[in-house]
Amino acid sequence: MKQSILICLSVTMCFNFGITQINKAENDKFKEVIWHVKAFKPEMKYLKIKAIDKKGKMYDVKAIQNSEQTSLLDVKAFVKGKRLAVKMLVGDERYYPVKAIDEEGNILGIKAITEDGIVLPVKGVSKSGNIVHIRAIYENMVFYNVVAISPDGTTNAVKGIKMNPENVETTIHGIEVFAHIKSIPQVIY
Repeated sequence: MKQSILICLSVTMCFNFGITQINKAENDKFKEVIWHVKAFKPEMKYLKIKAIDKKGKMYDVKAIQNSEQTSLLDVKAFVKGKRLAVKMLVGDERYYPVKAIDEEGNILGIKAITEDGIVLPVKGVSKSGNIVHIRAIYENMVFYNVVAISPDGTTNAVKGIKMNPENVETTIHGIEVFAHIKSIPQVIY
């Protein structure tokens, strides 16, 4: 198992470092595509996903496609002209909180908003290997999937990704991170 993880990391590192320079000219020509991030209700309704600061001001959360590939997209909060990291934080709670982190280490909540204005927490609720499943949670009983939707209607799942087995994946602006938040293709079982 450890060997396969190392091989995967080696291939990823080779891809990231080797192919990046080769395709840089191609990527410079690619027009960035912004995907909407939403919580999905079974009644075929989407809930807005927003970053909320301490004053209650809401900001968009989007997945960013900056090349032809759609297999791994960054998820960011668009706050006052800046794109903030959205991460799953280390916590003592039952579930892992999903938050945005600004450059001063301030934390913004990531929440789903119902059509009635009810604010639902967005958290990592379970783990399958290196993938942490993210849900918007209604009254600790109903879990809604979180997805990213492209302008042409393509849908990816929004998940937490763990790159190492330690509880603390990394630290960003003094905040301990449990997992990175990415948009990935949905797997249907």
